[in-house]
Amino acid sequence: MDFQIPEHVKKIARRVREFVDSEVVPVELELLKSGEELTVERLQELRAKAKAAGLWAPTMPKELGGMGLSLQEIVPIFEEAGRSMIGPLAIHASAPDEGNMHLLHMFANEEQRERYLAPLVRGEIFSAFSMTEPPPGAGSDPKMLRTTAVRDGDEWVINGHKWFSSNGEVASFLIIMALTNPDVHPYQGATMFLAPIDAPGIEIVRDVPTMGGKDFGGHVEIRYNNLRLPDSAILGEEGQGFMLAQARLGPARLTHCMRWTGIAQRALEIATAYASRRKAFGSRLSEHQSIQWMLADSEMELHAGRLMMHHAAWLLAQGEQARDETSMCKFFIAETVNRVLDRAVQICGGMGISRDLPISVWYEKARAFRIYDGASEVHRSRVAKSVVKKYAAIDVPVETE
Repeated sequence: MDFQIPEHVKKIARRVREFVDSEVVPVELELLKSGEELTVERLQELRAKAKAAGLWAPTMPKELGGMGLSLQEIVPIFEEAGRSMIGPLAIHASAPDEGNMHLLHMFANEEQRERYLAPLVRGEIFSAFSMTEPPPGAGSDPKMLRTTAVRDGDEWVINGHKWFSSNGEVASFLIIMALTNPDVHPYQGATMFLAPIDAPGIEIVRDVPTMGGKDFGGHVEIRYNNLRLPDSAILGEEGQGFMLAQARLGPARLTHCMRWTGIAQRALEIATAYASRRKAFGSRLSEHQSIQWMLADSEMELHAGRLMMHHAAWLLAQGEQARDETSMCKFFIAETVNRVLDRAVQICGGMGISRDLPISVWYEKARAFRIYDGASEVHRSRVAKSVVKKYAAIDVPVETE
């Protein structure tokens, strides 16, 4: 594995950083000050500028209008975009659309690519991934899937209850995970369906209010009431739902890590600049050992997280599933981001908890990162099982009684 970032990637990352600093951050700070939400119209203005700058849909092939970059190449690029919560939205690298484009590019047939993928890549429409269910349905344990799709002639009738379907307020279509064969293990009995958001039987109940305030597109609760879809709505093949989900979620976990690392890095910079100017007890905060250790810990943890991302991306590029490595990455970086933001708030004191800086907003929003795409405890458990499997049978002199 080569740790040298290719020169063309460095150049793109610098361009993204300049774009975020000059075009995105001013909008972010304006919205923070006014308390207003990002509108579709305002976002499309930013996206037009991103397209004009040649910074659009980094992961999509050039023939579809993207930049054609690999998972390894986007690691520093997504971090630079992620320095603002709006940055990934502006360059079309945000969840859930980025992951949904990846999924459709891998598994959609020609008709589905034309109907859903092409306009999504162009930024003409938005999408939502509808898998998570309220209790007692599927959450961190996807095997608890309760939404069903029952065949009726040449159609499927879908009934169920979902929530946290991100982007649901603006999406033109949904990717729905449903149980199609309850007589086999859920990993073989679930299927993904594509459905227009205005199809009869889809009821948008509400946008679920969340910690940290409203996100663009919302996180909607949906009820499926006898939603009828044809066989042609199946993404991939019947029974492949979990296989497709894993193909989507592995890279998606990494892209979440990349984007949140950008926010954490910016928070560290803000906290360091503040500590270097603010004086207390006869010296600058940055000269106090307690503050120095917080800054050092944040720098070291972010550095370790970047190495983990590069390694996991490299493994995926080699065709490995890298389930342990992506779990380690998701757990470590989610925990790191929350610690870095907590330290930044602490260092900045009253300024840190105010809305005069964006750190308090990021602090609130980042808490969910330890839950979505697998809670930290789930990833820890997976890694622990692998550790036991690898080392439990080693012959060492251990007292057992």
